[in-house]
Amino acid sequence: MSTLTWIIVASLLGGILSLLCAAVLAFHARVSWLSMLVSYAIGALLGAAFLNTLPEAFELSDNPSQVTMTVLIGILIFFILEKLVLWRHCHLEDCEAHDPSHGFAATTVAHEHDYGRSGMMIIVGDTFHNFVDGILIATAFMVDVQLGIVTSIAIIAHEIPQEAGDFIILLNSGYTRRMAFLMNLLSSFATLVGGVLAYFMLHKMNFLVQPLLGLASASMIYVAMSDLIPGLHKRPEIDATIQQVILILLGISSIWLVGNTFAHS
Repeated sequence: MSTLTWIIVASLLGGILSLLCAAVLAFHARVSWLSMLVSYAIGALLGAAFLNTLPEAFELSDNPSQVTMTVLIGILIFFILEKLVLWRHCHLEDCEAHDPSHGFAATTVAHEHDYGRSGMMIIVGDTFHNFVDGILIATAFMVDVQLGIVTSIAIIAHEIPQEAGDFIILLNSGYTRRMAFLMNLLSSFATLVGGVLAYFMLHKMNFLVQPLLGLASASMIYVAMSDLIPGLHKRPEIDATIQQVILILLGISSIWLVGNTFAHS
């Protein structure tokens, strides 16, 4: 398949697959499954960042410090963006920014609360997030098919619990199941738009590939460390901790396995 075909297939398949899995989980309220998926997603994101995306960025760069600087700047950018989103939703002290239970994992499992966020803002934010995911997928595939597949798997892994959380928030905001599904379906097509636009853009500006790989690494690391891991600390019991560590290692191992399989194919 051509690179563009890979990007289109990965974007469509990733969006639809994560949406369907998230809908099943959200509609049937499998909270324990969501918690397990969060742990696996952490491993998949960190594995993709440190075992695939960052090494590729270093390989394309003549100056490794430029790559590490890009990652640091990217983490700061994502921190600022998240702060702006929280500030936008704040209502005096009644806000998730002031709520100790705030966090990506907490949002996905604490489905009895809306946290004051409107359904439409959730969709707008998710659409932008999916658009960026499409850019990251396209960037990875334009470097190497194996890297593209690994990056797509990591993105799908963290999209499932995120989409499930969005479903839950939309339902709590008064949307019907059908409307919540349709809105999330439309939002998922932003991944395809971002991927196709990035493909044609990067053909003319291929000097952006290396910094975009650095930003992709920063995105994965930030989501895993800032949004996902804090939620796991809410279950400090030894059996829960062992389960979380095993699933994180499983996520890392699956990325390593996929990467090595395609590297030797």
